[in-house]
Amino acid sequence: MNQKNIYIIDFDSTFTQVEALDELARISLKKHPEKEAIFKKIEDYTNLAMEGKLSFGESLAQRVKLLEASEDHLKQLITRLKKKVSASFSRNAEFFKKHADEVLIVSGGFKEFITPVVSQYHIKKENIYANTFVTTGDGKIIDYDHANPLSEEGGKVKLMQQLNLEGNLYGIGDGYSDFQLRESGLIKKFYAFTENISRESIVKKADHVTPSFDEFLYVNNLPRAISYPKNRILCLVIGDVDPQSIALLKKDGFSIRHKTSFEEKYVADVHMMLLADGEKIELEKLKRAVKLKTLGYLGQAKNKVDIATCTQQGIVVFDDLKSNPRNLTFIPKRMIDFMNTGTTHLSNNFPNLQLPRIDKAHRLIHIHQNIPGIMAKINTVFAKHDINIVAQFLMTNQNIGYVITDINAQYDKQLFKSLKKIEHTIKFRVLY
Repeated sequence: MNQKNIYIIDFDSTFTQVEALDELARISLKKHPEKEAIFKKIEDYTNLAMEGKLSFGESLAQRVKLLEASEDHLKQLITRLKKKVSASFSRNAEFFKKHADEVLIVSGGFKEFITPVVSQYHIKKENIYANTFVTTGDGKIIDYDHANPLSEEGGKVKLMQQLNLEGNLYGIGDGYSDFQLRESGLIKKFYAFTENISRESIVKKADHVTPSFDEFLYVNNLPRAISYPKNRILCLVIGDVDPQSIALLKKDGFSIRHKTSFEEKYVADVHMMLLADGEKIELEKLKRAVKLKTLGYLGQAKNKVDIATCTQQGIVVFDDLKSNPRNLTFIPKRMIDFMNTGTTHLSNNFPNLQLPRIDKAHRLIHIHQNIPGIMAKINTVFAKHDINIVAQFLMTNQNIGYVITDINAQYDKQLFKSLKKIEHTIKFRVLY
């Protein structure tokens, strides 16, 4: 009999982008004359505990003393935290709905602000383990429940020992207290979550580094919002490109490499390329870049990039025909839209297709030579696999056909192999 999988997820800097007590301090001490110095002390206590350099219990006690917070401040904090849920957790809300019985939030934070945030994601209240505040009659926070094992050093280990859960336990977090679960042998694997912060001392001890929740779901073959984690999508930036353009691509989660030339070691694995005006790509290397899906050129690509070869290989090219240096993010935005939704609007070489994301569906992209009858073959494959088509979009130009098909959530994986085998197919991919 297969053992049940249980996912133990941290809250601060993991489920949310921030450390909640640090945020609470910024709210409660907003008018304090020495607020900046106190903020720094609280952040220092947080980091020392997360890196294993100070006991968690001592760190927590010192931070709560410095807060000078109340229940009214907590309400403001909850509003802020709901807007600060980590992007990869937010887009995978459906996973939590389907696996509500298997997800535990285990945190050294406090139930008073954790429960309202994670409950939105169908996580059961009885599966939330955290500390609780002690307040006075007028709502001032003066202490916390010291009897709770999570208030102590090694608290997560003590709690899990008490729970004595059966199954395959996986831990996801950013700090030392999360690693302690692995060190104790209570969990099968520890995943260091680095979407918001990467702590070197924790990363080097992890079984796997997961830059996003998408990555965790991908390596464990679990249902997810996007088919392939963005942190595995290599985006090569070449030449003198403005930092704003690079920052935009990095913010969206792609793995960025900024180089002065198209180095040989990246040819086989690059998925996206952004080139500064004046840069050129050798035709021989372009032909071997078989994973390349989109190329952005910060200027006019003509005579710098072989557009015909890009089209033949299903590479969508975005360039700036007006060579407008003021619009620094125009090209990277087009590349991001294409990677996220399949939109080819304003591309140099592809039929213009602009469409929204559709929820509760899988989006498949099929690029093929513009030969009569291919559309019929594509839909014959869908029919043979009993696939329900939610929406379908087709645009063609003289050279290629570009079809996007949104299908219902149920499909046979053999479907993808059949679509790839259709004669005159150039590229096929599952977007989400």
